[in-house]
Amino acid sequence: MKVYESNKLRNVAVLGHSGCGKTNLIETIAYTANTNKIPKLTDKANMTYHMSLKPIEYNDYKFNLLDTPGYFDFNGDVISALSASDASVIVIDATSPIQVGTEKSLELTENMPKIMFINKIDNEKARYKDAIAMLRDKYNNKIVPMISPIYKDKEFVKLYNVFENVDDLEGDFKEQAVSVREALMELIAETDDEILDKYFSGEELTKEEIQRGIIIGIQRGDIIPVICGSTINNIGTREILDTITNFLAPKVKENKKGFNGFVFKTLMDPFVGKMSYIKIVDGEITKDTEFYNLNKKNKERLAGLYTLKNGELVNIKKAKGGDIVVVTKVDSLKTGDSLSTDKNADLREGIEFPKPQIYYAVETKNKGDEDKVGTILNKLVEEDPTLHWYRNVDTRQSLLGGQGELHIKTIKNRMKDKFGVDVSLNDLKVPYKETIKGSADVQGKYKKQSGGHGQYGDVKIRFSRSDDDFDFSEELFGGSVPRQYVPAVEKGLKDSMSKGILGGFPVINIKAVLYDGSYHDVDSSEMAFKMAASVAFKKGMEEADPILLEPIMKLKITVPDDYMGDVMGDINKRRGKILGMEPDGKGKQIIFALAPQAETFKYAIDLRSMTQGRGVFEMELETYGEVPQHLSEKIIEESGNLKKEKALS
Repeated sequence: MKVYESNKLRNVAVLGHSGCGKTNLIETIAYTANTNKIPKLTDKANMTYHMSLKPIEYNDYKFNLLDTPGYFDFNGDVISALSASDASVIVIDATSPIQVGTEKSLELTENMPKIMFINKIDNEKARYKDAIAMLRDKYNNKIVPMISPIYKDKEFVKLYNVFENVDDLEGDFKEQAVSVREALMELIAETDDEILDKYFSGEELTKEEIQRGIIIGIQRGDIIPVICGSTINNIGTREILDTITNFLAPKVKENKKGFNGFVFKTLMDPFVGKMSYIKIVDGEITKDTEFYNLNKKNKERLAGLYTLKNGELVNIKKAKGGDIVVVTKVDSLKTGDSLSTDKNADLREGIEFPKPQIYYAVETKNKGDEDKVGTILNKLVEEDPTLHWYRNVDTRQSLLGGQGELHIKTIKNRMKDKFGVDVSLNDLKVPYKETIKGSADVQGKYKKQSGGHGQYGDVKIRFSRSDDDFDFSEELFGGSVPRQYVPAVEKGLKDSMSKGILGGFPVINIKAVLYDGSYHDVDSSEMAFKMAASVAFKKGMEEADPILLEPIMKLKITVPDDYMGDVMGDINKRRGKILGMEPDGKGKQIIFALAPQAETFKYAIDLRSMTQGRGVFEMELETYGEVPQHLSEKIIEESGNLKKEKALS
């Protein structure tokens, strides 16, 4: 593949709801550009799980087309693709009402140049006018149907280009064509004062002025071209190629001094190893280029420089600003890293990925695989930053978080197919805690005599509730407990707090004051006082009104207005509390709420169901709160039964 100048490059992300025809569009474009001999087309919805890069050469231009997943569990790859794109093509299925994937695509591309491609317009179920109405409802007069369908007796006849002569058209189609052209000319005129004066004086705009006006209008977001076609029958493909070529000019800084770029995607290939996808912001890169990873502050040298052809790596000698390249086996590179030949260059703002919406506990099915899980998950998180995993020390579970149930199950399958480790996905355990509501003044004595030296420790401790996890102090006088044994008393209390008396859960928010005791000159020891403290702790817990605590989560839920009532009612059913709400500035509402963690483990699934996939949320630990008595008794009973089962096994 030859080296392309920056003005001949087009980086375009292709978005849309799952099954709308994104991959078919790219295959058909490749066929039209003579890259593929036979397009691999299907009218069935094949789910895409990962972003893929498809470089295509056409009329002395290079298109880096980025195919993105349509299902929102995999929107991390959509965000990666958009970060490297100059523009987007949003594919809309003309045979369906507007789908949630389309809405999310429109939201994600709010501030970037875009083209709408209405697919399947030759299908008898096509609802072209409904799609246009939806787009105009959102973008008003910015929507320009530059390539529109002509129907006769409800059958698709041909495509009409807004710049064609309207004399051959009849009736509504002619009126529509004239109206669209006039609206487009107004939008073009508004991009430049000289063109505006010329337009209002009644002069004809030149072809160059029209092209320049459309380019500026698209870049500003004032013009959104709509093209229609049918990927399965190769209708509208050349029109979309020409539109991208003529009107989606990239913005690239001219910098001949060096190379600047960033990593926008990482893939772990079982044969090639780590593959880093790099967008060249400016300058140029060769396979011998040495550059700095500005995030890690280290220097890197490439082993090779590649592009892709039919999914295979192809060596290239050089690439210029605006292009996308692939490098392999550079271990320091991670998604979001800024790269430059100038070690003092500014760091680029990182790519912002959504936080996990749901967690599952991961447990290996085969003994001996436990140590592999962490290594594998670290690789998968590096490949997909919307994943997160950690070990919960309280529940002793390895927790894997992602964007949805399908997302996590896909990762489970990849762990088995790619790395040979089979895991099960289990529900999370609630990390309950125990504390006290009251206070107690108790004595703990440990005395043991078995010939020779014995063991003797005696302490008196006041217990009460504390705002801190553990607050220990002493008020000793007269040498009742020698100073050298005080640390042992504190250690005995700390060790005892690992397991409470109700359900065996960790204890928090305890204040303990050691104020008296006694000792034996011969038999006292650190161990004896540690044991005495343990006895006192158990007594103190029993007498100071012990209670069970549960984690309370703070939720930030973003939903369209239509679903507000259902979502708020659902929070109340989850023992939750609404804290407030505010508009997000994009036509949705943000609800702030508190709810027990036990009621939120599967909230992502339920919220998606309530809002038809239009609601999202973030959640973090806010505090711990007392478990209601009727639930507390059940939890304690279940923890006791679990202990019995473990003992029997």
